Amino acid sequence: MQQVRRSSLISQVTAQLRDEIVSARWPVGFRIPNEAELCEMTGTGRNTVREAVQALVHAGMVERRQGSGTFVMASSDLGGTLGKYFADAQDRDVTELRRALEVTAAMLAAQRRDVEDVRILRQALADRNASWASDTTDEAVVVDAQFHRAIVAASHNAIYLEFYDSLLPVIQQTMHHHVVEHGNDYDDEHTALVDAIADGDADRAGEAARVFFHELGTPDRTART
Repeated sequence: MQQVRRSSLISQVTAQLRDEIVSARWPVGFRIPNEAELCEMTGTGRNTVREAVQALVHAGMVERRQGSGTFVMASSDLGGTLGKYFADAQDRDVTELRRALEVTAAMLAAQRRDVEDVRILRQALADRNASWASDTTDEAVVVDAQFHRAIVAASHNAIYLEFYDSLLPVIQQTMHHHVVEHGNDYDDEHTALVDAIADGDADRAGEAARVFFHELGTPDRTART
């Protein structure tokens, strides 16, 4: 009977942590509180918290990083499963998938964006440009990926966003590879994309998004970030 009660407690804590992620209070990329903080938040012991977090690790929703903490990787169990599936995908395959998703999302965003979406996009653009100017490549890639995610969010297609979130870790990985090989100096292109969405011009937004993937047709080149 004791084991049943303990398992039930772990399940309850797991459900609480999952709810923080699903509700986006802990968004993808967020470092969740440490064990001591989670114990205080949930009123449970370290073993319970540790097993609850491990359950989310198995589901692919969070990832432990040695020396850094535990980070949200997907907003749902399905997203975690997809993330694991795509983890070993080739850069070119991921980039081609990004092109199909992001071009359409940009066009939808231009049609459906509201005032708050535009505000978020302009802030994400400013954060991206500032990060590339002052942060390490690793840090800047994470911020850049969040900019592209904001465009998908502005499409107001929940399935697109969940799928994109499931791909986010591997997207960041491919973006990093591209930057190391080709550099990153595309502030004007990113600005043009936001302006097109803000103006509600779907065709222009689609073409602005396509610019980042024009190199796909050339065997020795890869996509921009």
